[in-house]
Amino acid sequence: MSDEQRLQMVVGEVQNARQQVASLSAQIKEISQTITSIRQHPADAALHRQMGAVLIEVTDRDELVSDLENTNKRMSEALTTIREREAELVSAYETLKQNLGE
Repeated sequence: MSDEQRLQMVVGEVQNARQQVASLSAQIKEISQTITSIRQHPADAALHRQMGAVLIEVTDRDELVSDLENTNKRMSEALTTIREREAELVSAYETLKQNLGE
């Protein structure tokens, strides 16, 4: 594989990593806002969770918040991994770009 082909491949991988970062960041923000909303929701008011196409009444708010916090933590860890991979790819891109310029 030529340096030009590798460069094109790395560019595609960088773009993919950046899309994943944007998507995960948006999902993490949404979950964080959901947790905040649940905590501010009056305790005596019904709270529902969507399960597929059905809304189910939540009977254990603490469990729901815990589930959301765990999901948020896993997504944050995945985001860190993807950002690290993105940095590696950008470094590889710069190296390949320099090699092509020589």
